[in-house]
Amino acid sequence: MKNLNFTQEQINEILVEISEKKDGLDLLLKHALEAMMRGEREEYKTFAQDMSNGYRPRRTYGRGKMLELRVPRTRNGSFYPLILGLLRDQEEEARKIAFTLYGAGMTTEQVGEVFGDLYGKEYSTSQVSRMFDYARKDVAEWLKRPLESYYPILFIDATFISTRREDHVSKEAYYTILGVRADRTREVLAIVNFPTESASAWIDIFVELRNRGVESTNLVVSDSLAAIEDSVWRVYPEAEVQLCVVHLERNVQKRIKPADKAAVGEDFREVFRTDDSSDKPEKGWARWQWFTEKWGKKYPSIKSMGENERYKLHFTYLGFDYRMRPMIYTTNWIERLNRDYKRTTRMRGALPNPEATMLLLGHVAMNRKAYLRKVPKLNYETRKFAWQEEG
Repeated sequence: MKNLNFTQEQINEILVEISEKKDGLDLLLKHALEAMMRGEREEYKTFAQDMSNGYRPRRTYGRGKMLELRVPRTRNGSFYPLILGLLRDQEEEARKIAFTLYGAGMTTEQVGEVFGDLYGKEYSTSQVSRMFDYARKDVAEWLKRPLESYYPILFIDATFISTRREDHVSKEAYYTILGVRADRTREVLAIVNFPTESASAWIDIFVELRNRGVESTNLVVSDSLAAIEDSVWRVYPEAEVQLCVVHLERNVQKRIKPADKAAVGEDFREVFRTDDSSDKPEKGWARWQWFTEKWGKKYPSIKSMGENERYKLHFTYLGFDYRMRPMIYTTNWIERLNRDYKRTTRMRGALPNPEATMLLLGHVAMNRKAYLRKVPKLNYETRKFAWQEEG
């Protein structure tokens, strides 16, 4: 091929002419990048004793837009251009930005519109969804990560999110298991989805926790899931179980007339007080009998609650140091996380499938910075928990 010799002035004119065309700067960038990669291959061939072997196509970001590049190859296949690595990092950063926007509450359509403004190219919902592949992998690995052998306390609570399965949309339960570490920091251990409540499913979940490394726990605080205590004791027979008092209060309030709510609430708080160091589960149960007898005269469904011995599990907290009781008789810690879940899912209506929901909830839980702070007062109870000594 005959070489063309241009003066610098001619070269400048050609560059200006190209740059003034539509997408001209992108074309110049493409040619410049390809020229740099070809030059890099020539250098590589010299010291690696390798030979050229044509090109392969590669789509990547450059100047905020998608570029179609011809990437040089060598015979042994070990050549990888440095500039391509830099562009790959930029592409990875774009994916992270996309999922950060999605995790903050934007829909895939809105993320596509933002990227269209940034990169000058329309992104379909399927293209945006594919950009989340790295996040799906990260969340999936995080939800299966090895866990510590001992968590003094586990909390279990659910949030209900509209989820599509085939052509049907319904509110499904997504349960979070939150663990308190021996150093009094917290971490989400698992997020599980049950379309319907099942005691046997909870046995499987606890077995999975054990398989991931959790050998023991002293206390499980849960909402009133059917037979949750039996599932706990099948896998962690040494653990005590506390059923959430806030969930119980809501259940009671649903059974009474609005005119009685204030008086019932006052009596309920007297039953479940936390500040008496001499209080015991037996005393709390006696107060519950008084409460259900008093209000059961007017509301028979409340009277029957006093006859069910399972309600004793709401008074487990009275066997612990009174200074830390307010932290273990409800699942409020998870309820705060549930509110963060709802902020992320609120703008979307029904999520397309359970996997999409788990991706969002996992992203929120993974980035919960507040859980890194040590919880005060828990270490007042030293008889029942093996807290890590302050170093």
